[in-house]
Amino acid sequence: MKDPIDADTDTGAPAPLDALARRLGALPPSLGPVRLVAVDGHAGSGKTTFAGRLAEALGGAPVLHLDDLATHEELFGWTGRLSEQVLGPLGRGEAARYGAYDWVRRRFAEVKEAAPEPVVLVEGVGAGRRALRPYLSCLLWMELPQGDSWARGRRRDGPGLAGFWDGWMRAERAHFAADPSRPHAELLVFSRDQGYEVLPGPAGPR
Repeated sequence: MKDPIDADTDTGAPAPLDALARRLGALPPSLGPVRLVAVDGHAGSGKTTFAGRLAEALGGAPVLHLDDLATHEELFGWTGRLSEQVLGPLGRGEAARYGAYDWVRRRFAEVKEAAPEPVVLVEGVGAGRRALRPYLSCLLWMELPQGDSWARGRRRDGPGLAGFWDGWMRAERAHFAADPSRPHAELLVFSRDQGYEVLPGPAGPR
């Protein structure tokens, strides 16, 4: 990214996501023919919603959700599956076909596909991890503090998943302590009342 992408609060102005989509599409490919873009942040920070809206601005870009690759036993142990089922095929210009984990039945119950489009989004906690960064064109970080993110996530999921959240918070703390993503983010994404604001991140432009 050569220039920061500033938000414009005028409702009649072009949407920041449209500007971001243009910038991402102009980046050089990072994985075969694909520009792989990661959306990382704490659980509950709004990654999935943002990635969906960015995908729309990109004209329907594929979105890979890391929740599909994680499991109850391996919350962050999905690197091998990602490499074999996603990074390898996309790097060869082929469609990625990967198993999607069913969090209710606790098994991989569906096969999903991601085409090698010009931009492919990968979203989830740890999307900017060390093992994945060499394949990224850009790393975006959802800028919402850990405590606020987790409070949002708990409200969203309800009391029935309180036990899961207790275990998740311990795992997320340990993951980011060992392998932080935010220091490597080129861009920070702020959720505002009227949309999103995208500003330069700690890593600056590539």
